[in-house]
Amino acid sequence: MNAVITGASKGIGKAIADQLFSKGINISICSRNMDDLIALKQELISNYTHHPKIHLFQADVSKKDQVLSYADDIKAQLGTVDILINNAGIFIPGSLEDEADGALEAMIDTNLYSAYHLTRALLPEMKAAGSGHIFNMCSVASIKAYPNGGSYAISKFALLGFSKCLREELKPTNIKVTSILPGATWSNSWAGVELPEDRLMQASDIAEIVWSALSMSPSAVMEEIIIRPQLGDL
Repeated sequence: MNAVITGASKGIGKAIADQLFSKGINISICSRNMDDLIALKQELISNYTHHPKIHLFQADVSKKDQVLSYADDIKAQLGTVDILINNAGIFIPGSLEDEADGALEAMIDTNLYSAYHLTRALLPEMKAAGSGHIFNMCSVASIKAYPNGGSYAISKFALLGFSKCLREELKPTNIKVTSILPGATWSNSWAGVELPEDRLMQASDIAEIVWSALSMSPSAVMEEIIIRPQLGDL
């Protein structure tokens, strides 16, 4: 079984890569930083006695040409994709009035277009295989705007819309589509913030959700999953 995870070198993507690799699934992981990918590969190999394939690819997924190059490399290295995790994303805080010029474009390119282009590139082979599962890493910001969320919320609302459309279109194909909407989850982006770590969810919590969705019978699909810190949103 083959899985693709974008933005896999840190945070939620890294936790999902660890989860799937631990289950014996071949993984293709991408990031903008090859050193981070190599470090993750070494970590996974040292942590487990079984060694599925680990395919590394350096890409800035906000760039369409790099996304399509990644898709071509996936097909050459792994073949048909069984699990696609569209996880890559960025957050630039600010209000719509005051955020930096270009913030919307940067977050749409990374948070939406990367998933759109990679999914479209890999779908023909998935449809030919008659199976597969696509996960789109949305956010609680996909359903509720919040102060200083600005264009991030716009991009995540759009990603959820993409995911909903994909779900409807792929119903007859036996390909599942799941939207995951996490609240605040611990990652490097929270480093230095004066909050107790236990106030946030762990990236491993999201990885467990992915595995739970994958473990369901062929006749069932988790369409949308909202997961928040026990004490609520920050």
